[in-house]
Amino acid sequence: SARGTAASAPPFGPGTGTGTRPGCRPPPVGAPREEGSRHRRRHRHRHHRRAAVGRCGAAPSPWSPPGPVQAWVGSLRHPEDERVGLIDLHPDVFAVAPRLDILHAVVTWQKNFKRISYAKVKSRAEVRGGGRKPWRQKGTGRARHGSIRSPLWRGGGIAHGPRGPTSYYYMLPMKVRLLGLKVALTVKLMQDELHVVDSLALPAADGRLLLDVAAFRRWGESALIVDLDDPPQTSNQPSATSKPSPSSRHRGGIFTPHWLNVHSILKHRSLVLTVPALQFLQQKLLWHDRRFAALHPFSMPYRDIP
Repeated sequence: SARGTAASAPPFGPGTGTGTRPGCRPPPVGAPREEGSRHRRRHRHRHHRRAAVGRCGAAPSPWSPPGPVQAWVGSLRHPEDERVGLIDLHPDVFAVAPRLDILHAVVTWQKNFKRISYAKVKSRAEVRGGGRKPWRQKGTGRARHGSIRSPLWRGGGIAHGPRGPTSYYYMLPMKVRLLGLKVALTVKLMQDELHVVDSLALPAADGRLLLDVAAFRRWGESALIVDLDDPPQTSNQPSATSKPSPSSRHRGGIFTPHWLNVHSILKHRSLVLTVPALQFLQQKLLWHDRRFAALHPFSMPYRDIP
């Protein structure tokens, strides 16, 4: 077949010159021999051959940019309206390579960058007592000591204990944090745990209907809902700060895209995005990928953010 013939054809065919690929210019016939030692000529020949193969003999990369990723759009007006249309998702946000190391780094940073340890123990200088030498230096036959509050004594100070408050603050690079958010969104989409709805409009102003829809569509025991607008808080509507009752089967909260983070995405079983929130989040992440200048310091307002 043509495929087998092409696969079995040698990369260096006749008529193309020694050490060159098809399509490259062969070395001139009768070229003058280089002067110098044999090692120098061999080094120059190897260098020119490598340059020729890398310049005109390199095969084109088989990788091509993936097309747009699609997801179903549902509606909350009726529990059975699970699919009312399709929406295109950008592959740079929802089709990146799954990096577990990036997820681990971002989650660890989120748990530690606000952590402050208040553990503190007393040293030998802070323990009460111990100002007098317990016994004389020589003549007693016992070991020499200068204070009963030495770390060697029971009830003495601690030599290398914690001296709080200790801050565990550190910052990850912006690119790592953005990549972690994109990896988390990609993993949720590939695991069929990312659900897109047109809006949070319910048939009635009762938050328990949202729990019924989540149970009917099998969103799992916890769902994180992200909407562009802050929903009105009611007594029956779940919020991001309210603690669920032990009798409720489903847990979750309602966030805005500004508060969306990797730890919250991975902690909840399902992620529910409205169409405006998805477009806003996608626009922000793509803007960070394509910006040329660094962000302003935190003391200055962000005036160029779309």
